Amino acid sequence: MTHLFTRRGALAGLAGSAAFPLGLRAQGAVFDAEVAIVGAGAAGVAAARELQKLGRTFVIVEARDRIGGRTFTDTSLGAPFDAGALYIHWAERNPWREIAESLRVETVDSSALTGPSQFFDNGEGTQFGGRRANFQEISRLFDPDVAPVPDVSFVERVGSLGADNRGGATAIARMALGDEPENISALDYARLWSGDDLVVPSGYGALVERHAQGLDIRTSTPVTAIDYSGAGVVLETPKGNLRVRAAVVTIPVGVLKSGAVRFTPELPAETRDGLDGLAMGALSKIGLKFNGQRFGIAPGTDLWQRLGPRASFDFECWPFGRDIVIAYFGGDHARDVVGRGEREALNIVLDEFVKLVGADARKSFERGVVHGWSVEPYSLGCYSHALPGHADSRAKLARPVAERLFFAGEATPIEEDFGGAMTAGGASLAGVAAARAAAKLFG
Repeated sequence: MTHLFTRRGALAGLAGSAAFPLGLRAQGAVFDAEVAIVGAGAAGVAAARELQKLGRTFVIVEARDRIGGRTFTDTSLGAPFDAGALYIHWAERNPWREIAESLRVETVDSSALTGPSQFFDNGEGTQFGGRRANFQEISRLFDPDVAPVPDVSFVERVGSLGADNRGGATAIARMALGDEPENISALDYARLWSGDDLVVPSGYGALVERHAQGLDIRTSTPVTAIDYSGAGVVLETPKGNLRVRAAVVTIPVGVLKSGAVRFTPELPAETRDGLDGLAMGALSKIGLKFNGQRFGIAPGTDLWQRLGPRASFDFECWPFGRDIVIAYFGGDHARDVVGRGEREALNIVLDEFVKLVGADARKSFERGVVHGWSVEPYSLGCYSHALPGHADSRAKLARPVAERLFFAGEATPIEEDFGGAMTAGGASLAGVAAARAAAKLFG
């Protein structure tokens, strides 16, 4: 979902469960499949495709009534827009570029969404000034060698550069990472890969969903408990229990930390430490649909509305020439706005847009849709970041538990430097690695 700053009870009832027919036997135990994949987002779909390639049996259970997780293309406004992940980051090595090519899905350079920018302070036009230079100066503190970057907060890392750069750090943190700069590990950020970014005009989420076609996915099936105390793993769901030899768990960090899924036995201390050291950002998007009026604004224009030192909106106008505006906002400001409920959040955003373009916008407004990932129960955040002093947390979470639980997702892209974190591409790499590790259990 990174925007603009594209840096790149256990066994009871199992035998009678119609949802999960029994099938496999190993060492005297009966299993429904070799591997259960929990979650049908980018990581889960990638894990399934890899297991399919390796000839292993699997089933995917997904809490939502749709596929894609935090890669979701919303069409409710009459034109597609990506409510979640938008960019195929570092496209040179991102698996979704090759997947798009194989499916003949068009991708274009991210510059297709880049147009002029206008800046406002509480509705009053202002100049960008030297802020772009500030961003470049901030970037030099992180590129290209991460070795000198300490595991301190993002804001502490840039604190010596002066007030303007601290303001730039805040903008990057909220709009690229989704959180306040004091909550973000500078080292975790410095590790992120950079490269060329692509976008999918028909939707990144739609691409993930298409890649998942034909897979055995049980939607509307949230997992409430995972028991790995005996032979294999038992997953509890409202549709019955599922018993497998291993599980690839792609549940977002926010949900894992909430306790919505009970683990028996309790997860090891190292895994819990990994979760404790990670947090979820709150980058949110609200789509506004208009009746064709453009208010003199060229497609691709960004209107930046700064409301104060800790609150701002970026309005992306008419992406791909469509009659919609996407409002982006992050950090504590986003948590506050979306926490007020969908109707009030929509009214707040529309009011701010009207301040910038005039009352005609209200007259031509048709409808809107709110995507507040921090309050979405199966995400509880947009994507993960390490807290200051906890840059090793991703590695801790990535380690297998009891040789049969494998955590995979944007929080644990299995690479030495975790440079693919926070992206759908990184989630897919993690899913593939987890699938391979699980498959090794079966000889």
